[in-house]
Amino acid sequence: MKKIVFILTLFLASTLYCQKAQAQIAIIEIIKAGIKKVIRAVDLQIQRQQNKVIWLQNAQKELENALSKLKLQEISDWTQKQKDLYGKYFDELKKVKDIIAYYQRIRDISEKQVRLIQEYDRAWGLLRNDKHFTPDEVAYMGKVYSGILDETVKNIDQMMLVVNSFKTQMTDAKRLEIINHAADRVERNYADLQMFSQQNEILSLQRSKSEAEIKSIKVLYGLP
Repeated sequence: MKKIVFILTLFLASTLYCQKAQAQIAIIEIIKAGIKKVIRAVDLQIQRQQNKVIWLQNAQKELENALSKLKLQEISDWTQKQKDLYGKYFDELKKVKDIIAYYQRIRDISEKQVRLIQEYDRAWGLLRNDKHFTPDEVAYMGKVYSGILDETVKNIDQMMLVVNSFKTQMTDAKRLEIINHAADRVERNYADLQMFSQQNEILSLQRSKSEAEIKSIKVLYGLP
């Protein structure tokens, strides 16, 4: 009877583990697709804004060339009008460059999310196959990683909100607030994931029973 109960318990634990693993794989695919979408959108917008910069800079050069060809009397009659026009070009150029800076910041945050996913793939792939951890401990680790991944999904939503904000009336202050908030969260998520993985790696080392086993674990996790 005890043997049957043990087998059933093991079967249920294995089933739950497989379900959680599949759920995490689904989340990972969502995150990867989301990050790719953000980066594609950002790259497209950066290219568009850079084209605007080139156009505005060429327009300014044409204006300066036209001004240099005018005679002194003509300049006095023409100066104020062209000053106003030149000022508009300058203001527009500054605005476009500010937008590019926003997009570049979003891309940097997205790339940090890519590194987070890569670190997750590495750590989770090693930990769930480490014989020093029980099925319950691995299930707990899965919950912690799932929590971090859920936060990453929210960060992607915030990034897309900023990308789309240039089509709305969102103020620069609000846009910057969202970007900074998302950046802080990504940094915190990344630090949490690294710290949790390192704690588990150290625990695995502590549970090793021989020098050969310790050496093997260090090689497994890439520890010095």
